[in-house]
Amino acid sequence: MDLIHSIFQIPFTNPTLIFFLVLSVILLAPIILNKIGVPHIIGLLLAGVLIGPNGTGILLRDTSFELFGKVGLLYLMFLAGLEMDINDFRKNRSKGIVFGLYTFIIPMILGTLVSYYLLNFSMVTSILLASMYASHTLVAYPIVSRYGVTKNRSVIITIAGTILTVLLALFILAIITGMYKGELNSAFWIRFGLSVIIYAFVIMFAFPRVAKWFFRKYDDNVTQYIFVLALVFSASFAAELSGLEGIIGAFLVGVVLNRYIPSVSPLMNRIEFVGNALFIPYFLIGVGMLVDLRVLFRGHEALIVALSMSVIATLSKWIAAWLTQKTFRMSKTERLMIFGLSNGQASATLAAVLVGYNIITGTTADGEPIRLLNENILNGTILMILVTCTISSIVTERASRELAMKDEEETYRNQENIPDEKILIPVANPATIENLVNLAIMLKNAKNKSPLYALYVDVDTGNKTDTYSKSILPKVAKIASSTDTEVNMIARSDLNIASGIVHAIKENNISEVVLGFHQKANIADTFFGPTCENIIERTNKMILITKILTPVNTINKIIVAVPPKAEFETGFARWVDRIANMAVQTGCRCIFYCKPHTADRIRQLIELRKYRMRAEFETLNEWKELIALQDVVRKHDIFVIVCARHTSISYHHGFEKLPFILSKHFNFTNLLVIYPEQFANQKEFASFTDVPAMDIKNPYPNFGQYEGFFYNIRSLGGRRKK
Repeated sequence: MDLIHSIFQIPFTNPTLIFFLVLSVILLAPIILNKIGVPHIIGLLLAGVLIGPNGTGILLRDTSFELFGKVGLLYLMFLAGLEMDINDFRKNRSKGIVFGLYTFIIPMILGTLVSYYLLNFSMVTSILLASMYASHTLVAYPIVSRYGVTKNRSVIITIAGTILTVLLALFILAIITGMYKGELNSAFWIRFGLSVIIYAFVIMFAFPRVAKWFFRKYDDNVTQYIFVLALVFSASFAAELSGLEGIIGAFLVGVVLNRYIPSVSPLMNRIEFVGNALFIPYFLIGVGMLVDLRVLFRGHEALIVALSMSVIATLSKWIAAWLTQKTFRMSKTERLMIFGLSNGQASATLAAVLVGYNIITGTTADGEPIRLLNENILNGTILMILVTCTISSIVTERASRELAMKDEEETYRNQENIPDEKILIPVANPATIENLVNLAIMLKNAKNKSPLYALYVDVDTGNKTDTYSKSILPKVAKIASSTDTEVNMIARSDLNIASGIVHAIKENNISEVVLGFHQKANIADTFFGPTCENIIERTNKMILITKILTPVNTINKIIVAVPPKAEFETGFARWVDRIANMAVQTGCRCIFYCKPHTADRIRQLIELRKYRMRAEFETLNEWKELIALQDVVRKHDIFVIVCARHTSISYHHGFEKLPFILSKHFNFTNLLVIYPEQFANQKEFASFTDVPAMDIKNPYPNFGQYEGFFYNIRSLGGRRKK
């Protein structure tokens, strides 16, 4: 009976029961409120109010909520940096700085004036209170992430502005705290400046090198996840030691690791899953527990302060968003997004008010302490957190929905000329499966939910297909499922592997095939191997032959060699799309080596379809200059060679020497050889007279010597007409 009494004692103290109740809230609150159109974040906040110490008192805001709440906030800022598009961030950082200044200066001016003249607070109290309005927390960021609009420029501008305004608000807080502690001297500024410089150097230069080394050395997903969390929390703790806020460190680690954790990868899937399922909801429930609605009934003075704080915080953020929209000629939806994300007040505001509340400026005649921020301000802050977080969630939900619909329409328009993608991955060697699947996922359009196709071909008609395919094909599905990618598994017997792959291509209307590089069995064996060569001969679909020696997410650059006239091929847009997808996923530079006219067409396609990639162009006048690229391609780059079949417009006789060049000069390099699709609108014929099926090993090397002869005949015909 004592055990039962202790378990059901209010507030609950049994850890198992507390955790069960929190998980029930995380599960049920969004489900119930979403049915009536209320954002799930508001559900978690209101649930925190209801079950917290200021509500029914079922749970106390104990150390577990403080711990998980802190972790959730750091996780939130880490995800904001990790999901950000770095290329767009570079383009919009000046806009982010302008917004950061708007969203800091306007609340500072408006808040100081209202607090000093209307609420009759002292000037120091008014300034500190205004700095609380200036800072904000990205409470509604999970909504943005759920709708998949984290790469929109309004989101990026808001995040950049958030970092700037939080830094400036903390700067004001440090000055006021130093004034009352008597530490505001030259030594304070020297120590603060040096610590910030050292901290920034370690984060921006040491962390990327450590991360790159670790990801190349250890490929276990669990080990990588623990390593990432260790970086996040070590950087956050170091930020606090340097006099900064921990959220700054978490955000910077997200930015640093951005290019090493592709958005479609098992590691990214784990990071988002754990954060959105546990840590971030815990943080939101903890914020709700802070709210005390009894403030409304504690006299008119407390109510006036609470309402004034809520109005000033909301109005100043709206003005900052409106000015940003007008300055950069943004849409109304983008203004809504900026306002919604920046209006939420939570952790930074609470930290500032607690610091001000604990600063004693004197005593009353009765011996009561006079605080820099009194109880009315403390209670008003709690109510302001509820009001601003509610407005932030509702506005962000509306803006995210509108932006998502717009992005969907734009994506459809940009991709309407590219046929549906169906990527086939023939598998045989278990050691190479993971690299092939990960590369195929990188090449795939992240917004296209079409499945991958995994194929195992057995050249033996016995029972091997049933037994071996059952062990190797599920491994493909397991790797792909960690990125929420569906896989259709195909097992078949055929006369040979090439024949099985070609039949699978036709039966499933495959658009491209990802093959592993052939391992030469003997000195007489060909470079690509008979299987690859037969597939290239017998199908007009795009073939990608790959050799990946280092993890794809640690690649430094993508270097693409493009032959002249490649832009006239049927499959031109498709292979550019695949390389663009890989560049976006890895976040690294993509350098195209080609002729100026080809470069113009690639550049136009990138701009037309709005690929968010860092594309650079260098001139490659002659295909024989391919060897010179060995001085450009480094060990951790990936070298992409766009080839052509013998019947293609862009075919060059230099392709005959390609196996020799690759084996001699690029043997220890990550390689991707692409044979683009050709004659896509024509019917394929499974006969030896089929044009795409011509022997790629026996071209017409002497055709060039007849070129002058045909030209003379054409000229003669022209003269006769005259």
